[in-house]
Amino acid sequence: MKKITLLFSILIATCASAQQVVVQNFETPASFTYVGFEGLASATIDVDPVPAGTRMNNLKLVSQSTGNPWQGAEVVQQTTNLKLTTDKTVSIDVYATQAFTLLAKVEVGTGPNSAASQSYTTPNAWQTLTFTFTQALDGTAIANGNYQKIVFFPNWKATNDGFNPPGNFTVYVDNITSEAAVIAPPPQPATAAPTPPARPTADVKSIFSNAYTPISTIGYTGDDNTFNNSWCGANTTLVSIAGNDTNKVAGLGCEGVTFLAGRFDATTFTHFHLDIWTDSATMDKSFNVKFSNWNGGAGEANAIEYSVNNGNFLTNPNPGTWISLDIPLANFAPINGANRNDLVQFIITSDLGTVFYDNLYLHKNTVLSTTDFNLGKVTMYPNPTKKSFTIEAKNNIQSVSVLNMLGQQVLSVNPNELTTLIDLTSFQDGVYIVRSTVDGIVSSSKIIKE
Repeated sequence: MKKITLLFSILIATCASAQQVVVQNFETPASFTYVGFEGLASATIDVDPVPAGTRMNNLKLVSQSTGNPWQGAEVVQQTTNLKLTTDKTVSIDVYATQAFTLLAKVEVGTGPNSAASQSYTTPNAWQTLTFTFTQALDGTAIANGNYQKIVFFPNWKATNDGFNPPGNFTVYVDNITSEAAVIAPPPQPATAAPTPPARPTADVKSIFSNAYTPISTIGYTGDDNTFNNSWCGANTTLVSIAGNDTNKVAGLGCEGVTFLAGRFDATTFTHFHLDIWTDSATMDKSFNVKFSNWNGGAGEANAIEYSVNNGNFLTNPNPGTWISLDIPLANFAPINGANRNDLVQFIITSDLGTVFYDNLYLHKNTVLSTTDFNLGKVTMYPNPTKKSFTIEAKNNIQSVSVLNMLGQQVLSVNPNELTTLIDLTSFQDGVYIVRSTVDGIVSSSKIIKE
């Protein structure tokens, strides 16, 4: 009876213990980022250096004598952390053109930074090195947590007391293996930003919103017509929140929006509007907005700016919901003058880290009458539909866009008629968003394809 009980206990312990897995094999680009630093000649994704080798992608580091001794490359995991709590070992396949000692360091985690080393001894062949992160090398501590980043230094001394003078040789890294912890997706809004009111077309200048016709087409690359200027460090991407287009700005800092193709005179406009959402703590933080006025020239002549902080709109603590900014332009501070006859750029500076925003526009603080609003409304039938559906309006329908639930546009037409037929025969069954523009008023509705 004791033998059976002991065997059962061992089986339970074995099943419950964590398993080491390959957390990075460099085959899925979306699962990692990488960069070389401190004079490394290059860090690239390459194929197996062994002639006719069967390995596929790996990380290639080229060390050079003209770089710093502590040159290297880092890998930042996007989907899976290295879990170094109970089992503090990481196995890595390494190929190099000479024997050397590799220092590996784990960072960006729930535990302290930790470094360990292993010597590679078989030039021009793959060798599996096992790093035990209890060595606490290079002024670090013993690992104890989940880590997103692993850093490689190819010029470490075998005596573990610093770096060698840098050498000219190449290192390949593959199959980073450890216990794993899934990286939770970053927080984002659970609901779309509030829907703006219906306003007269002439009383709105929309830079980004599904509710109004935009001033121009603005993309996410380049420096002329973009939501993502290269001269600011933040990164803006288009995401879908509850089927609604939303801009996500990560790494604030600073972000610039340039709309040369849509530059406009805002002299008669009275209010600025923007809806923002952030997961960051808002205490003692700021979200500053600025419009750059070029006065018909090729650069800024003057500007107006406003600091959103705890003293006005930036609620403390963070409410966890959308924060709506609707600010009279008269409250903006002038920079070399308050003219706004030729707005070309909108700039955000903030220490909130990641911010989602929607409904970026200027307006005259007017709304449509019930009669005008009804003119912009559309009727859709049948809904649900098996093949096609009809859209009707009291005025000509200028455009119709159909989007899937990921926010991707899958159909676009410009009928310029009171009635138009939209064919969904070739579409997969599911729910779609239909956006119709009538007299500059955008209406959004859901259609079900069965």
